Amino acid sequence: MDLAPFKHVLMLPRVRPLTLLMFFARMPPAATGVILTLHVAVTLDQGYGAAGLVGAAGTVGMGLGAPLMGKLIDSRGLRLMLAVSVTASAAFWLTAPLMSYWTLLISSFAVGLLGVPMMSIGRQMITALVPESRRRVALSIDSISVELSFMGGPALGVAVATKVSTSAALMFIGVSILVSGVLLYWANPPMVHEDEVVDGPKPKVFEWLRGRIVAVLVVCVGEVVCLAGMEVSAIASLEHIGKASWLGMVFFAMCAASIVGGLVYGGVKRVPSVLVLLVVMAVCEIPVGLGDGSVLWLCVLLIPMNLVCAPLIAACGEQISRLAPPAARGLAMGLQGSAFTIGGAIGSPLAGVAIDNGGAPLGFAVVGVAGLLVAGVAWVLARQGQQVNPLPVG
Repeated sequence: MDLAPFKHVLMLPRVRPLTLLMFFARMPPAATGVILTLHVAVTLDQGYGAAGLVGAAGTVGMGLGAPLMGKLIDSRGLRLMLAVSVTASAAFWLTAPLMSYWTLLISSFAVGLLGVPMMSIGRQMITALVPESRRRVALSIDSISVELSFMGGPALGVAVATKVSTSAALMFIGVSILVSGVLLYWANPPMVHEDEVVDGPKPKVFEWLRGRIVAVLVVCVGEVVCLAGMEVSAIASLEHIGKASWLGMVFFAMCAASIVGGLVYGGVKRVPSVLVLLVVMAVCEIPVGLGDGSVLWLCVLLIPMNLVCAPLIAACGEQISRLAPPAARGLAMGLQGSAFTIGGAIGSPLAGVAIDNGGAPLGFAVVGVAGLLVAGVAWVLARQGQQVNPLPVG
């Protein structure tokens, strides 16, 4: 593993400060789910089922809104999108403590629809800052940054919610989004690399949204099916043995493994295709249930599949950035965000049903098999694109 490529990318103009900005900008979105759950279930005393509905409404909104915000970036630029999105997001989070449950439920969908797609913005920004030959390394850095945000964001949010109040945590998210949005507006990073041509008529969606790129989007769905199911199954496993307090340690192990995988992926010369990475992740998830009943063995068995997590996110982002026209890259990255959302909407309840019928081991196994089935669908779609090597390496 050679770390020199990471250094070279980080030395490029604007990469380091903007990567650092995106790390902090992504921490609030990483914490929103857990804070909303605590606020609805505990502060509003509506229960976890009602909290799940609020989370689902926001998820549906994000799934629909990410491509719309991406298309707005393509057509009108980043700043206009930020002006709309940051205003809507900050207004929601700063006033959320005053809302009744039903107002919160409806507003959650609206803020998902108009919310700041920080994940998509980060991926599109990093592809615009580096030449195509270095995108794999740059997107590996971006994936590692996402993992770090998800390690720090929820922990910080829970600390504020439990030590102060959930209302304070909601307002903290609003202030954080406002500050990061203003800084991003001021920085105004490019969304298309200077060597790419975006002049001329805009490409029609169905001229490029087919074959290989659809297959990659399906792989994105499969990845999050595996990851969302893994999280639900891991929680169920720990609760079954009365060690839910160790959840933070298990999640830390997962994120750490993903970071290591991202470093390896960005530092090697040749890499496997996204289909191979998804198959590896799914296969490695199936036996994780053998660690049920032991925190140590659960952590150990979760490491192999999470080693593939950051590499697969980076690989999908790299393929999408190559296959989508530069003038439509915002829409393409937004569709990737929607694919992630769909994967979560499938993976979590699928694992939940399996757990209810056979415990956490069955949850891991079922979503692992589901990941393999999704990989098969992606392979078929890629073949229909009449490509000899539908998802190329490197």
